[in-house]
Amino acid sequence: MKQNQFTIQRMTAIAMLAALSYVVFTFLQFKIALPGGDATSIHLGNAVCVLGALIMGGWAGGLGGAIGMTIGDLFDPIYIVYAPKTFVLKLCIGLITGFIAHRLGKIDSLTDTKKIFKWSLAAAIGGLLFNVIFDPLIGYFYKLLILGKPAAELTLAWNVAATSINAVTSTIASVLIYMALRPALQRAGMFDKLRTKE
Repeated sequence: MKQNQFTIQRMTAIAMLAALSYVVFTFLQFKIALPGGDATSIHLGNAVCVLGALIMGGWAGGLGGAIGMTIGDLFDPIYIVYAPKTFVLKLCIGLITGFIAHRLGKIDSLTDTKKIFKWSLAAAIGGLLFNVIFDPLIGYFYKLLILGKPAAELTLAWNVAATSINAVTSTIASVLIYMALRPALQRAGMFDKLRTKE
């Protein structure tokens, strides 16, 4: 990371993202019980991670989402064993989203609203598509090899379905919220304070 990566404003914003992703993931989720005492859930925690990456860049957005949802896992008796997997995957969502939005799309310097929307949507889809593929896949092998759960094959289909629903709803929510917040953040001069070139 570059110099000035962790200013007071950025650290505060990362902490706020972590708190928001924790609250959204923990208290606004619809949990689905699965065989073998496992569970999956429908939630918008990933939307916070993507939103953070669109506003602040991949490292900050990914870190905020990863910390918040990992803490959510640690306080849940069913999800506690998945905390390491959650941290890595949510950080990757942020990094991929940030790379597409800021490195490829250069949304910070764009002024055309249609182009900003297009690149924000592409970035959200890219980050969450990664999650749709790798969350169930890594979860399957994690259960099978590390936790020894015989129900790994039965829960795989449920995890793919829940992750796909989460991806669609998180894409819509994060892009719409970003497009609504962007003008206010620009007027307040917050983009320069929250975002550093990665």
